[in-house]
Amino acid sequence: MNKKLAAALSGGAALVLALTGCSSDNGGNDKKLDDWAKGACGQMGPQVKKIQDANTAIGSVANEDDPKKMQQTDSTAFQTNMDAYKSLANAVQSAGAPPVKDGETNQKNAVKALNDLSGAYAGLKKRIDGLDTGDKSKFSEGLKDIAGDISKLGSKSDDALKTLLSGDVGKAMAKQPGCQKTSVSPSASKK
Repeated sequence: MNKKLAAALSGGAALVLALTGCSSDNGGNDKKLDDWAKGACGQMGPQVKKIQDANTAIGSVANEDDPKKMQQTDSTAFQTNMDAYKSLANAVQSAGAPPVKDGETNQKNAVKALNDLSGAYAGLKKRIDGLDTGDKSKFSEGLKDIAGDISKLGSKSDDALKTLLSGDVGKAMAKQPGCQKTSVSPSASKK
């Protein structure tokens, strides 16, 4: 029942991984940009880890036969994601605009995208909490609907985050320990 939800979250995990930058460390000796990246990544790293852990928790109950356990795990994970995306938005906001061309616009778009994700997870939490765990068929249908909506979430905010994290900004962030990729299964980046 929860496999589609876990698969949808894997797609959403690609969005989170965008926050962890690229593995490239070439270019950019710009001290201002490096300082900006250091400040942003110090705040972002723990939130990305929370999102990854929450998505892993959902995947861990993908084969669960107890709807109540699935509901509880998913609800907790959605709450975690809601809070973490809100914290990511605050981190990007408090870091200020990156010192690059269109940095302010890109920052504003990323903050809006992250806040939108937080709000979307609040809605998902409310929906999962409202599912009838006494009727496995209805519960399964509800999960399918939620999984479909999660799939749409990633594409909504992808562009703003990709723009913020492109070019020199992404390279500067990739050098920072808080933004370096943690071990995540390769399937998380597949659609």
